[in-house]
Amino acid sequence: MYIIAIAWLYVVTLMAATEKTITAGLLTFIFYGLLPCALFLWVLGVKHRRHIQHKKSLLEDDVSNPDGTHTNRDE
Repeated sequence: MYIIAIAWLYVVTLMAATEKTITAGLLTFIFYGLLPCALFLWVLGVKHRRHIQHKKSLLEDDVSNPDGTHTNRDE
């Protein structure tokens, strides 16, 4: 996941370096590089964070009730 972001930022840095003015280069880097990478990493990070949270809740269930029986009465 990170290798894609690094490669994209490298390409965008080269694109920004070829712009005629510093302002155009900065805007190119921000709008073609930083914003899309931030969105990309955020979207893929949500899935990863959800997976970690699910694993953590399963572990907490196992620790709080190791024999697998329910302590609450079924109603």
